[in-house]
Amino acid sequence: MDGFASVGKKEENPLRKIIVFDSTLRDGELAPGCSMALREKLEMAKQLERLGVDVIEAGYPTSSPDDFDAVKSIAASIKDCIVCGLARCVERDIQRAWDALKGAKQPRLHLFAETEASRMKSQGLKQNDLAERTAAMVRFAKTLCPDVQFSAKGAAQTDREFLLRILDTAVAAGATTLSLEDSYGYCTPGEWKDLVAWVQNRLQNPNVILSVHPHNDLGMAVANALEGIHAGAGQVECTVNGIGERAGNAALEEIVMALYGRREFYGCETQIKHHEIYRSSKLLSTITGVPIPPSHPIVGVNVFSQDTSRYKDTAYDFLSPEQIGIHESSAILGKHTTIETFAQRVQELGYRLSDPDLEDAYNRFHGLAARKKEISDRDIEALLIGTSAQACKETYRLGSFIINCGTTISATAVVRLIKDTGEEIEQVARGEGPVNAAFKAIDKIVGVSSKLENWSMRAVTGGEDALGEAVSKIICNGKSVAGRGLSTDILDASIKSYLNAINKALALSQSSEFMV
Repeated sequence: MDGFASVGKKEENPLRKIIVFDSTLRDGELAPGCSMALREKLEMAKQLERLGVDVIEAGYPTSSPDDFDAVKSIAASIKDCIVCGLARCVERDIQRAWDALKGAKQPRLHLFAETEASRMKSQGLKQNDLAERTAAMVRFAKTLCPDVQFSAKGAAQTDREFLLRILDTAVAAGATTLSLEDSYGYCTPGEWKDLVAWVQNRLQNPNVILSVHPHNDLGMAVANALEGIHAGAGQVECTVNGIGERAGNAALEEIVMALYGRREFYGCETQIKHHEIYRSSKLLSTITGVPIPPSHPIVGVNVFSQDTSRYKDTAYDFLSPEQIGIHESSAILGKHTTIETFAQRVQELGYRLSDPDLEDAYNRFHGLAARKKEISDRDIEALLIGTSAQACKETYRLGSFIINCGTTISATAVVRLIKDTGEEIEQVARGEGPVNAAFKAIDKIVGVSSKLENWSMRAVTGGEDALGEAVSKIICNGKSVAGRGLSTDILDASIKSYLNAINKALALSQSSEFMV
């Protein structure tokens, strides 16, 4: 318990600043089912800006026209963070990344190279070849952008002397940040700390910023990130909720709160605004349709389920719901609540809405209040989070539905949709259960070939009149799209989520507004 004794007290020594490099929109999007539309990426980028991350890695511009457009849009929209684009050590990749980034207020080019022997061999490269290419490409990137980061992919499996040679070469050519990647999530914390310290102590330029990028295949990404920081790294690469390819990346919220809660041990701090952590986590979950596990550290619903009032002045004191932005007001809103009172509560919860968005949110709030007597802060947050990201042109909206089902009859759904032209179309369908029947009826009306990839339902709040959140993921024209629906009626929420996904798929087919 002694380790927590100084939490909350003034530290005698200044804390070392750690740069938070967020890759949710690039590395995180590689997680199955976590692809985002352009509108969704923009909303997430703006939330990351509010969260206070130092660097937003917005994408890999060379990978697709959609990724190029996303990086370009984010670069033009973000003002308070560095916006970063990834590129191989290939001139056309670097130029393409710069074309997407050049509108950013604070751009960064992020170059990477495979330094592990087996990967170099598969590319027909020898050590001298890679060293020469690294020097030439970093120099080229430097002519375009003053801020250049170089990453050694597979650093943990690279011969140390060669790794040091490549890193020193990159710095000599103009790189200002060097990143070590545990690309396979193989290292243990002790091994990773030893590697970071070894590199830190031998670099020709000790003033260059050393960054760590661990993966989570053995469940040790956060531990490795923290050990890398302990060994001297000045930047940590992570994602919200730890999303990413395979088992994911190091979770931003866990690293940040570990550094904050144990700052007397690590002697470090970040500029992250802790009260934006929960909102960032929930927004990402809403956009991707991937729920936050109840036991997920920091943001899982189980974290604060225990009554910690019994543990005041103990280790539990270093973390509270309010610190990460979970607020619960004792005042309950209902159908008689005015827009002024609603606006005040929205502001207290930390949300910023324009007048049109506030009016729209208030109308949806009133629709919910007609079904639910008492509306909690969690209900309001569910209405607000991800609203603009999930919004799209409503080619079809729900008019009405009637569903008959039971243990002795086939489920039958009658669904009426209203098209944006004003035309009302009604269809009947049978299915394996009420949700399936309703979805089949919608398919008949819309006439789009789509496949339901996943459907999920969860309660946002407790009680008999809990607000339910449904997420429907469909594959349409080879692209995965997620839709969201909220209602106290699980069938209503399900139909709305499926219709939201259909509308997004239709918008995607009509323009390049949405991306994979």
